[in-house]
Amino acid sequence: MDTLFYAENRSKSVESMISCSIIGVLIFLQALIFHSPIFADDMKIAQMSAPALSVDTEKITNTILNEFSMERRTQNFNERIKQKYPKAAIVDVERGIKHIRLTKYYDGKPVRINVVEVDLKLANDFELKPALSSTSNNLKSRRTITTIAKNTNSIVALNGTYFKPQTGVPLGTLMIDGKMYTGPVYDRVAMGIFDDGFDMARVQFKSSLKGSKSLVKVDNINQPRMLSTYVIAYSKAWGTTSPASPKYGYQIAIKDNKVVGSSYSSMSIPEDGYVIVGPERLLKPLVQEKTINFEIGTTPDWKNVKHIISGGPYLVKNSEVFVDMTAQKLGAIGGKNPRSAIGYTKDNTMILVAVDGREGSSVGMTLMQLAGFMKSLGCINAMNLDGGGSTVMYVNGQVVNKPFVKGGISISNALVLSKKI
Repeated sequence: MDTLFYAENRSKSVESMISCSIIGVLIFLQALIFHSPIFADDMKIAQMSAPALSVDTEKITNTILNEFSMERRTQNFNERIKQKYPKAAIVDVERGIKHIRLTKYYDGKPVRINVVEVDLKLANDFELKPALSSTSNNLKSRRTITTIAKNTNSIVALNGTYFKPQTGVPLGTLMIDGKMYTGPVYDRVAMGIFDDGFDMARVQFKSSLKGSKSLVKVDNINQPRMLSTYVIAYSKAWGTTSPASPKYGYQIAIKDNKVVGSSYSSMSIPEDGYVIVGPERLLKPLVQEKTINFEIGTTPDWKNVKHIISGGPYLVKNSEVFVDMTAQKLGAIGGKNPRSAIGYTKDNTMILVAVDGREGSSVGMTLMQLAGFMKSLGCINAMNLDGGGSTVMYVNGQVVNKPFVKGGISISNALVLSKKI
C-alpha cells in the first residue's frame, strides 16, 4: 500500500511538472508566432497569418494531460493487480482488462478460480452488458457461452442469471439497452449498469397500466405466474402467443397504447405490443379505454440505468459480507459447488469470478467462502449468479474454466464485455 501511495504521489508531481512545461512551451510558441520580426515589417501578413497559426493551448494541454493520466492509471491498475494476486497467472486481455488464474485452499482442499478485472475507464472502447442467447432476443432459447460471445463479438463472457431449464426463460430482472425483458423473482438482488458506474440492490417491479378512468398494477413481465391474482405482461420476446389465462382470468392485447383485442384464452402477441393476462375484474374495464399507457419502473428507481441483471443472494453489501440466502428463497443452492459471481470496487472496477467445483482438483465453494473471497478482492457490493453446471467463463476466444460439460452447458443468458458499436 505504501508503494502505491508513493507511486501515485510521484505521478501527481510528474503530472504537475509536465503541465507546467506544456504551458510554458505553448506560451513561448505563441510569443514566437505573433511577435516575430519576420511579421513585424508586414502587418498585413501578420494579420492574415495570426488566425491560421493560433494555438489552442487549453485543448492541447488537456489532450496531453489526458493521455498522461490514462498512462498513470494503467500503471496503477497493473501494479494493483500484481499486488492483489502475487501467486497467480495474470494475462493482459486488453488495456484495463486482466484475466487471472489462481488456486486457493479451503479446509486443505483446492479450489480453482478464474477472475477477470475490468477498469472501464481504461477499457473505454468496451461495454459490459447482459446478452440473451438468441440473436433475435427470444427468451425461450439456450446456447453455449462460446456461441453467445461470438454472436456479440465479446472478448469476455460469464454465465448470467438463473433460468427455467425447460424453456430458457431468465428467472429474474433482465434489462438490455433500456428494454425490460423480464421482471424480478422474489425481489432478488440485481446489478444496475450505468454510463458512469454500477449499483446493486434487491429490486421490485413498479409498473402500471393507466387509462383515463383505470389504473391497474402490473406485477411482472415475461415471467412464470406465481399467483392467479397477478397481472403479467407478455411481449414478443416471450413468443408468438401468451400463456393460458388463470382461473377467472382475462387477456387484452395492446399496441400503440390502444386495446386491439381481448379474450378469455391465449392470444397472439402483437408486434411492438404486448398481451396483459390477469383477473377479469381488473382487466375488463381497460377494454373501454381509448388510450392505455404502460409505465414500467423498478424500486429502487434507477434513473438512466442502461442494463440490469439479477442474481442472488447478495455476497457483499456495503463492503461487508452479507449472504441473505433465506430472504431471497435460495436455500437449495448451499454447499460446496461451482460458483459464478460479479462485484465492483469503490473505484468502479468490475470483477467477474468463476469457481470450478465437484472434482478432486477443485472442490468448489460455499456461498460464505465466495462472499469472503469477493470481499478480499475489494468488492463493496457483490452478488452470486447462476452456478453449478451453468458456471462457465470465456476469455479471448476460449472457455477458461473447466465446467463438468466440456465448453459448458447451453445457457439462457450471459454478462458480456464487447466493443462498443
